[in-house]
This record gives sequence, structure tokens and C-alpha cells, in this order.
Amino acid sequence: MHQLVQNARTGQLQVLAVPAPHAKSGQLVVRNVASLISAGTERMALDFAQKSLAGKAKERPDLVRQVLERVKREGIAPALEAVREKLEQRNVLGYSCAGVVEQVGRGAEEFAAGDRVACAGMGYASHAEAVFVPKNLAVKIPDGVSFEDAAYVTLGAIALQGVRVADVKLGEAVAVIGLGLLGQLSVQLLKANGCRVLGVDLDPSKIRLAQELGADAAVARSDDVLAAVAAFTDGQG
Repeated sequence: MHQLVQNARTGQLQVLAVPAPHAKSGQLVVRNVASLISAGTERMALDFAQKSLAGKAKERPDLVRQVLERVKREGIAPALEAVREKLEQRNVLGYSCAGVVEQVGRGAEEFAAGDRVACAGMGYASHAEAVFVPKNLAVKIPDGVSFEDAAYVTLGAIALQGVRVADVKLGEAVAVIGLGLLGQLSVQLLKANGCRVLGVDLDPSKIRLAQELGADAAVARSDDVLAAVAAFTDGQG
């Protein structure tokens, strides 16, 4: 089968022929029909990989600290060898897809070959002809939902978790700052939860889209956001 991979050192993207996956215990093998391109996440990964070693270090000081800790534990040579191995790895891209179950591993019998499923998870739901995913990262697609729509499952789950963690109540006023994919989904989930929603973004087209999707109000980041919030909440802020 074919899979999209990225060279960790250069950022170069390649479509490679790789062995087809096989279902292990608690897993499914799914033949992909649609795989979501997450523009922000994947652009960030591409930009990071194309940076020099110094640029990578500046971008990810947490990784530098890990290397220094390994130097203390194991010495310079083993630490440098681990860095070289890491940079020669091929990274798989993608984390949200939808397709048809081909194989079912032991312990995942709630699924069957031929089921339409949506899949989530970095390293699992990747840009490939077929993927293997743990059963808890797959869900059956309801009738009437297309593969293309179902491929957004991970982003929908992230937005829903954000709404749950915020613990918003019916009738409350909520600001969504940033109206990209996650922001637009959050607007709709908040409205479904009975909230009043104010959207904020830099891009006028995203502001218009949020209003079309149900936001009660939306303003540009360049405007007086504090005044807009005051007006939206009757001065409560």
C-alpha cells in the first residue's frame, strides 16, 4: 500500500510503498476513503522539519532539555546518536480519517468487516491507503453521513472536549477567539448547548462564516473587542 511520510531532517514529503497493516488484538484495519488534511498542524510540522538544527533547537527548547538530560545520564556520544536516529526517522502525517473496516482483531468484535467507520489519532489515522487503529479510536459512521464529513471526527471531538471542559451553561455568553476549523465547530456546538456566542478573528471571511453558522455576533481582532464584549454582555464583560 502507499502512505504519505515526511523526512524529519529535511521536511521532504514522499509517497512510499509500505507493508499493509494487519489487525492485532483490540485493533481494526481500515481501508481509507477520506483523510483530513489539517492545514495548521501539518504546515507546522513541515516548517519545523525544514529548519536547520539550530532552528529546531530554538523552536523546541523542550527537546533540547531532553537531549541535555540524556547527555547527563548516558554521555555525549549516545545522546548524539539518538538525535541522529530521530532526525532520520520518517514521520507519518494525518490524524483523522474515515473508511471501511477490512480486518477485525480479537477483542474488537463490536465492529465487522464492511462497517463504515471514522478514525482518530496521530500515528494511527494517517494519510495512507489503509490504517490500523485501536477500537477505542474508531466509531461507526451513521447512515446519511458521508466519508468526507466523517473524516472531521477528530476535530469535532477536540471542539466538543473544549466545550465540556469549559462547563458552559444554558444561556451563558461565550467568546470564541480564533475562528479556524476548531473555532467554527466550537461556535456550532456552543449554540447547540444553548449559549450566546461572540466570535473573534483576524480574517473577515471567517467572521462572516461564523455568523452564517450561528454566532450571535462576531468582530475583527483589529476592532475594539473589549467594547464589543461589553455590548454583547450588557456591560458584564
